[in-house]
Amino acid sequence: MKYIETDVAVIGGGPAGLAAATEAKRQGVENVLIIERDVELGGILQQCIHDGFGLHRFGKRLSGCEYAENFIEEVDNQDIDVKIKTIVLEITKEKIIYAMNESEGMMRIKCGAIILAMGCRERTRSQVFIWGTRPSGVLTAGTVQRYINMEGYLPGKKAVILGSGDIGLIMARRMTLEGIKVEGVYELMSSPGGLTRNICQCLDDYNIPMHLSTTVVRIHGNKKLEGVTVAQVDNNRNPIKGTEKYIECDLLVLAVGLIPENELSRKLEVKIDPRTKGPVVDESFMTSVEGVFAAGNVVTVFDLVDYVSITGEIAGRGAARYLEGNLNLKDEYQSVVPGENVNFVVPQIIRKNNLEEQLPIYFRVKQKEKKVKVIGEIDGEICLDKKHVVVLPPEMIVENIKSEKIKSSNNELTISVKVG
Repeated sequence: MKYIETDVAVIGGGPAGLAAATEAKRQGVENVLIIERDVELGGILQQCIHDGFGLHRFGKRLSGCEYAENFIEEVDNQDIDVKIKTIVLEITKEKIIYAMNESEGMMRIKCGAIILAMGCRERTRSQVFIWGTRPSGVLTAGTVQRYINMEGYLPGKKAVILGSGDIGLIMARRMTLEGIKVEGVYELMSSPGGLTRNICQCLDDYNIPMHLSTTVVRIHGNKKLEGVTVAQVDNNRNPIKGTEKYIECDLLVLAVGLIPENELSRKLEVKIDPRTKGPVVDESFMTSVEGVFAAGNVVTVFDLVDYVSITGEIAGRGAARYLEGNLNLKDEYQSVVPGENVNFVVPQIIRKNNLEEQLPIYFRVKQKEKKVKVIGEIDGEICLDKKHVVVLPPEMIVENIKSEKIKSSNNELTISVKVG
């Protein structure tokens, strides 16, 4: 076994991991190591050839590849150590990582701090309970994206998309441009799951229909997919008899949501938020395990990569402060809780003495509302009051609260979205 020591180890070389590593280095951390299981850095961005990335951070429209390359160049310039094609097997509470790759074999990596940046994964067919056989031609949207954009394969000629997640919407357009006939997008819920801009640019502009409150109830075919049966659903999401419709297709694309990748976190016994399915994090994005931080889609699934990068930088600064002994770990945490029409809030806990000038709050609403106010309240005092024309469940809301408005109280901070 090979023995290695590093100050900060970042698990995952996607946008969160790249941002965390470069920020930790900028903060003066001498030894930073990125551990990535793929053959190159960049994560999912490497297969995102469409533009629209980087509008917030770089002020221009970049492809996912271009966005990633900006950070990869910075990793190279800062002389950050990188291990690709390396699998992390286990993390201990003593901040020791056990990993392996084919060139170095087993490795024991002793770390001063660890940043979890493993990203998220797609829900699969088994998680949406579709009846039928197991023919080829049933693929997740991300897999179809990789086949077309990176491997150069067309996985079918006629497609049905189940779910209205953003990757599925983007692939509806991509498949159409490559000559694959997209029969339609079928969404179980009564409202779309993706961003409005993707519905407009990827479906409406290409006359691809979306059918809400409709789902796939059966798959047809033995070795190869031959078609699917769709049906409308009632308010309890149960199929309505008599609404079944058979659609011939050789490709079923699943865009039924993303889940934070937290197998390593659970083995480490990191506290998981049942709402986000990711770690509970504080103002520095440190988890419940001291010295272990988390960032990006491993915490909660974001809609914009810019937010993923920002949380990576917060975790990078937090790890640097932890190594310097500049994080207060003694005071009790205050809770940040979701109030009216708020599904979840990140971070979930804060130590006010560790706050920077502003506290960024990330959250999603439960239902669509127009002409609302985002209210932050602590001890009956308003610390945040921001108007929004419209709020939608698929779109992450980000607000910054001035830390001076929080530091006078030790009680919980409630974030609500109220009409009026």
